[in-house]
Amino acid sequence: MIDRWLSDLEARHLAGLTFPEVRRALESLSTDYVARRERVREGSALAGKGKRAAFALFYGPLHFLLVREIVRALGCASPAPGEIVDLGCGTGVAGAAWAIEAGGARVRGVDRNGWALEEALRTWRTLGVAGRASRGDAATFPLPESGGAAIAAFTLNEMDPDARERLIARLLDAAAHGVRVLVVEPIAKGPVPWWPGAERRFLAAGGRSDAWRFPVDLPDLQARLSKAAGLDHRLLTARSVYLPLVSSAR
Repeated sequence: MIDRWLSDLEARHLAGLTFPEVRRALESLSTDYVARRERVREGSALAGKGKRAAFALFYGPLHFLLVREIVRALGCASPAPGEIVDLGCGTGVAGAAWAIEAGGARVRGVDRNGWALEEALRTWRTLGVAGRASRGDAATFPLPESGGAAIAAFTLNEMDPDARERLIARLLDAAAHGVRVLVVEPIAKGPVPWWPGAERRFLAAGGRSDAWRFPVDLPDLQARLSKAAGLDHRLLTARSVYLPLVSSAR
């Protein structure tokens, strides 16, 4: 299933681009994420065929593997959530990783980018996940009912402060009503002023905070892209806050 998804990604996104073109796009995309954050918020990460290919081919599989490891480590898959809402779903990989680990939970994703939503539908279909995608705002998108789960993976840091605050408040409220909540963000090299305050609020609500470093053997294409672009992904790293079902049903 995963091999089929990776093969589909490679066939589609390399159909009209050479490996060096995708490598150059990946280098530019990586620079955007590290040094040009404002451009990411303005949509530059998915501007142009090359960057979209790099995002789907490289970051999509890495984020899938990363979220899968986090879900396994936290035991998020049991009991299986009735529905997983993927906030700022991008190409749909975070919700898919959790759904597959949970034995096929339904996914409902939201993103502002139309290309990403089409890619998310393709991701879910190829991986055998039942999913629906909507174009909209993660800050106001309907969250699941009790027994469901919500994931915001690499989403909150891309939002403006007001929207981020609204979403954090809504996630905390949902957790208090029986929804599991998982937030995943990079371990940033630079300051992320909003994280400590949000982390304290999740911990006060009964959650846990973790920093992750998972050794990984990347699939062949992703390993070659990583090496060619001068990136080091021998470890998948992230930080997360998680509000489990047992602490939310209070």
